[in-house]
Parts: sequence; C-alpha cells; structure tokens
Amino acid sequence: MGLIHIYCGSGKGKTTAAAGLSIRAAGRGIPVIFAQFLKGDTSGEIRVLERLETVTVMHAPICYGFTFPMSGEEKESAKKEYEQLFERACGRAGEIAGTEGDKKEVRCLLVLDEAAAVCSTGLLDSGKVTRWLKEKPAGLEVVLTGRDPDPEWRELADYVSEIIAEKHPYSEGVTAREGIEF
Repeated sequence: MGLIHIYCGSGKGKTTAAAGLSIRAAGRGIPVIFAQFLKGDTSGEIRVLERLETVTVMHAPICYGFTFPMSGEEKESAKKEYEQLFERACGRAGEIAGTEGDKKEVRCLLVLDEAAAVCSTGLLDSGKVTRWLKEKPAGLEVVLTGRDPDPEWRELADYVSEIIAEKHPYSEGVTAREGIEF
C-alpha cells in the first residue's frame, strides 16, 4: 500500500527529509528512484544516495537553477526536460512497483524532489502530476517536496509535513555552506 508524502514549506530540510526516507527504504532493500528538479548533483545527500546500490538518482541533463533569472527560451527548454524527467522517473518506478502482487507491500519509493516548486512555476503541469498520483501503482510510495504544493496533492496525500522557517542565518547574510545547506 504505497502512500503519498509531501514535505513542503519555507523551511530548510525538505530534500534532506526525503533523502533520509530514501536511505531508510534502501536499508530495507526497497528500490528508490530519486528524481531532482531545479537542482544539480551538488548536494551532499545526492552524493551519498548515488553510492547506494538500490538507489537511482535522476536529473535533467542541464541544471537550470532558480526560475526567476531564466529567459523565455530557457524556460521552454527546462519545461521539456522536466517533462521528460517526470516521465522517466515515474515510468521506471512503475516498472519496479508493478501492478500485481500484495497491495500491502511497498515495492518502490519514488521521490520527486522540488516537484511542487517546478509545478508552481509552470515548468511541469501540476494537473498531469495529480492525474498520475491518482493512478499510481499500489506498491509505489511517493514523496513530493517543495514550496507551495498543489492543494489537490494535499488532499491526496497521506502525510503532509510543513517545514517552517522560523529563523535562518541567510537573513543575517550567511550564505549556503557546503556540507550543511548543500
């Protein structure tokens, strides 16, 4: 019985929480597909996940980063690549999870890191993600991360964890530090 998790909010730690769940699943022999939108492979969590035999990390071929500085052409290119990444990740996870068998067993964990952000900025169709969530294989556990998730995702989700930034050193001018923020 694969459930749906959302890690969202303004605070630090959404991807880290998803990575922690991925490590837990991998430690129990559950295959993991970890697809990252809007990010490259620079974070420490991803470097560890890539070393685990049962974890597959997927990215778009180009890291576009934040959407606000993108040109219209870059946004169109990113949109195509994120659509393909979504299709590849969901397709691979669906193959692993299958459609038959014990519906109480989780056969695969799929993490769609920054899915909420990529949808809220128009670079991936939120309705398409919603339709896919409604039809996903029973043995597939899904994690969606990012700010401002679609309200319909919240309704579909079994877990919603809101991570709030009550205080952050960035507001005092401290930039992201390797090994701590990435």
